[in-house]
Amino acid sequence: MLYLAEAQKKTGFIGGGKVEFKLLACQRGEQSWSAVPGEEVIPAPDDATYNAGALVMVDLSNNRQIQRHSEAGRQLVSILQNFSNLNKKSKTQEEEIEQWKQSLTFQSQALNEREMELEARQEQIEQAEADAEQVESQREEVETSRAEVEQLRGELERKTQELEGAWAHLNGEMRKLEERQADLAEQSGLGEAEMQQLQAALGRLTGAIAPTESVREQLNATSGDIDAQQGRIDESWQALEQARNQVSEEEAQVNQKAGEVSDRWHAWHEEDGRLTSLKVDLKLQQGLLEQKQRQIKSVSEALQDQSNLHQQVYKLLNTSDKVRLGNKVDVAALEAMELDGLQSTVADLEKDLEKVSRFVNDQEEELTLQQEAIDELKTNMGGASEYDKLQLETELADEQDRYQMLNETLVGQRRNLLERQEILSQHQAVLMRRQGLSTEDSAVGPVDLEPVLAEVDKLRQQTSDTLQRLEDDAKALHDRIDGLKSDVQQKAESQTSQKEEIKQMEAELLDLRNQLGKTQGQIELYEALLQPSQDGLAGVKQKLDGLAGELAKFQEASDYQLQAIADMRQTIASVSGDAAEVGAS
Repeated sequence: MLYLAEAQKKTGFIGGGKVEFKLLACQRGEQSWSAVPGEEVIPAPDDATYNAGALVMVDLSNNRQIQRHSEAGRQLVSILQNFSNLNKKSKTQEEEIEQWKQSLTFQSQALNEREMELEARQEQIEQAEADAEQVESQREEVETSRAEVEQLRGELERKTQELEGAWAHLNGEMRKLEERQADLAEQSGLGEAEMQQLQAALGRLTGAIAPTESVREQLNATSGDIDAQQGRIDESWQALEQARNQVSEEEAQVNQKAGEVSDRWHAWHEEDGRLTSLKVDLKLQQGLLEQKQRQIKSVSEALQDQSNLHQQVYKLLNTSDKVRLGNKVDVAALEAMELDGLQSTVADLEKDLEKVSRFVNDQEEELTLQQEAIDELKTNMGGASEYDKLQLETELADEQDRYQMLNETLVGQRRNLLERQEILSQHQAVLMRRQGLSTEDSAVGPVDLEPVLAEVDKLRQQTSDTLQRLEDDAKALHDRIDGLKSDVQQKAESQTSQKEEIKQMEAELLDLRNQLGKTQGQIELYEALLQPSQDGLAGVKQKLDGLAGELAKFQEASDYQLQAIADMRQTIASVSGDAAEVGAS
């Protein structure tokens, strides 16, 4: 099991300087660590040469034996980086969840509003159906009124025929009366029987005149029903006009919403073009960063070669007593040091260099593996789908971040390794001279390699400056890429959210258009049902008006008949009085 521990050194006479590991935390899972309760200290193996306070990764077996141990710096960097990435992903997920919550809230509100609109539409449909039923009822009433008018027309025609018969009878009686008057003028009087016959004829004629009051009452009642029906039809026309106005307003709203949807799509496509430009810029900057990293790797290798050349020059210089060593080592102190102490110092330096070299080599191997992982992701992106490519781009960015961080960490460690190698080389040269192992050819004069060493140092400095400049450029590119990634992610999320909103608006617009089409169809159907009823009612009213005119004429003729009968009665009475006077005389 993997533990994070702190290196401690015992103090005291016995066992002084012995390294121990104080366990601080234990790895429970891939991304899970927990603190070790209490203070548990594990004795370190003999090869552990850590300074007090150093953080170490310790792998313990089940019986609490140390299997492996290493400095925790690199792994802590990786753990902290993973933790930072997890925090970023967690924050992104929280933002996405919050956006989902807001979207669901918005959709819920929209559904509630839509449900209320549907309920209102349902009420309007029910009202329209009720109005349609009312129109149908009005049509039935119109048909009934039409039947009643036809019945009244028939009765009026019958009464007219009776009146014409009465007129014919009256004309006959009047002709008879005129003949009687002529006879009376000739005979100067009428008999009693003839007078009774005339009175009886006038009585029959009076009884034959048809009464018009009942017909007029029925006609007035029917006219009132038709006026009431016309009032209800007028109300239906008003409701129909209001529905038309409402449809016009809804049509204007639909057109306005369609314009808004079109504008939103236009703006979305413009932003999508900007997002594409950002992605292209991001890929361009990533390509530049990869180029810078290749240059950094090439310059680093060149610096390594120069350092190897520097070491080889030092080895050549250090094989002769006539060569001065660099200022990094106090040669006089080494010359004055006891040989055993010098050998012990060289051994410690060799051991320390081996440990540092092993650590740097491990990191170099990990850097190589990291580069291989990056190359593999790039290869996989070639045949991936658009969705998988986005995910691979995110993984590639994370791997490149790890590569950059590890490479930056290695820069100082490489330099430290070179310095340790130089110091060890100079110590070994002094030790070899003091042990008499250096060889010189007295026949050959001394060779001055100091200018070469100075030139190598100058070249190393230039290469180091170039490496530093490339690393600064890479860091600037890395920062710019981070900014572009953030912009791309934010804009992509915004584009996705806006696209969903526009699709929701399109769905609402489609519902509004469907509902508008249904309402327009209902209005056309309602108008198709209402117009025939209006036309039929107008026709019935026109017929009633004609019947009223005919009834007025009939009433006028009846009044004229009654006046004529009254005149005839007066004439008969006058004739009867004259005849009586003639008989008396």
